[in-house]
Amino acid sequence: MATLQGIRTAADHNAVIAEIEQAEGYIASICFKTGPPAAVGVELEFTVHQHHDPAAPLDRPRLCQALGDHAPVTLRADSPARPLRHGGGVTLEPGGQVEISSRPHASLAELHAAVSGDIEQLSALLAQAGLVLGETGTDPHRPPQRLLSTPRYDAMEAAFDRRGASGKIMMCSTAGLQVCLDAGPADELPDRWAAVHALGPPLMALFANSGRFAGRETGWASARQQAWRGIDPSRTRPVRAGPDPAATWAAYALDAALLCVRRPDGHWDTPAGVTFADWIRGALPTRPTYADLDYHLSTLFPPVRPRGYLEIRYLDTQPGRAWFAPAALLSALLSDRATVARVLRMCAPAAGRWVEAARDGMADPVLAATARAVRELALARLDLPPRLLDDVVEGSTRND
Repeated sequence: MATLQGIRTAADHNAVIAEIEQAEGYIASICFKTGPPAAVGVELEFTVHQHHDPAAPLDRPRLCQALGDHAPVTLRADSPARPLRHGGGVTLEPGGQVEISSRPHASLAELHAAVSGDIEQLSALLAQAGLVLGETGTDPHRPPQRLLSTPRYDAMEAAFDRRGASGKIMMCSTAGLQVCLDAGPADELPDRWAAVHALGPPLMALFANSGRFAGRETGWASARQQAWRGIDPSRTRPVRAGPDPAATWAAYALDAALLCVRRPDGHWDTPAGVTFADWIRGALPTRPTYADLDYHLSTLFPPVRPRGYLEIRYLDTQPGRAWFAPAALLSALLSDRATVARVLRMCAPAAGRWVEAARDGMADPVLAATARAVRELALARLDLPPRLLDDVVEGSTRND
């Protein structure tokens, strides 16, 4: 596989990609930053509702007023977009779902303190405007309605609408919990990559939290995952395991259809079915740059996405303090080589049961047994104060 000396300057980043091998080498050079695991972070999404009428449409001016100078520029163009008190950044999803992105922290205890403080501050800001955070992975009250209009979101909706309603539901009505962990040492990466995927079905079942959507029971434990399954599979299916995760990810990214192409003016829509590899080969009037490739990578949404670190995306958001449980379990289950090896053995019976996890949750006996086993393994490895350990136990047994 070709490698690059590094695309670092703005001029380099705007260089045209002439060959598939150049793109493969670039993706491989940035997707995993290997080294001893040292940090953990989370990204928490929440639907937002009026306190006295959660089924009422979300009001953009009221949300803007509530967030004040913490509002992202997609909501308020002149906002300074200040982080919350403990460093969490605030962004919005297309339907007005609010997201807190924590800084990386050196320990789970530090993460808990910082994120709990940021949630408390965000909740207080919203409360002043009569708004509250939702507690489930899909909006249980309202049908999807887009609050934000940007060229990216316009192009996303147009592309997803070709396949049906799932894309708009995902964009406007879902809320996920993402756990971010270091990739780990280079020689351990293939097993860590395999383990974090193997944990997907059992942990998805354990933390499924979105059975109700838009006023009705869906019949799925995770209607959020049901929506994701209805979107373009070239950008949402799991990335396969293998001895070279970087090469596998590069192939996945280049084979994924373009979601949008940035332009200085006008719409960002793209023809259906054109992949990034096709773009390099001349499928569009202009050739892509490395900046275009970076942007394309941001439009891929597999259950685990490498961003230098491992961004674990398969979990529904959790209510209240329960966000900490999945973060703690995943951190413990990837804490060392021996534990990763045990995870791979324990999860083997549940391999590939993504649909069953989303649909049936802990009602699936194979997934339930596996989830309980990996939970016990994680609890035995967690070194936390009793109060925080109680939060992990409580948060990981809600569906059991």
